[in-house]
Amino acid sequence: MSVAQYYGTGRRKEAVARCYLRPGTGTITVNNRAFDDYFPQAVLRLVVERPFATTETAGTFDVVLSIRGGGQAGQAGAARLGIARALLEFKPELRSALKADGLLTRDAREVERKKYGRKGARARFQFSKR
Repeated sequence: MSVAQYYGTGRRKEAVARCYLRPGTGTITVNNRAFDDYFPQAVLRLVVERPFATTETAGTFDVVLSIRGGGQAGQAGAARLGIARALLEFKPELRSALKADGLLTRDAREVERKKYGRKGARARFQFSKR
C-alpha cells in the first residue's frame, strides 16, 4: 500500500529544491529539520507557504523539502516554485490560480559575473583627473 506523493522541482539563483507533498496535517520538514528552525525569518516562511495560501490547501499536505545550494532567500524561492509545481501535479485545475499569483514562473535572475579591470560586475574605480 503506497501513499500518494506529488513531486516538484524548484530553482532560484543557485538553489535547487526537491519537494514532496504527501497527504497529512501541514507539517513542513526541510533537510530533516523543522521548518521554523531552518527558516527563522517570518518573511521567508511566508514565501515558502504562499502556494498553499493561494490555492487554499494549507494544512492538507505534509511537505518534505530537500534543498541544496544558494542562500536563504534563494532556497525559499526554490522551495516556493517546487511546492507550486507539486500542487499542479496533485490537481491541474489549480494552474490558473497559481499562474495569476506568479508562482509558476522561474525567476531567471542570476548574479552577474565580475569583469576584469573592475571592482565588481558593474562598479568602476573612482576617476581621478590628476
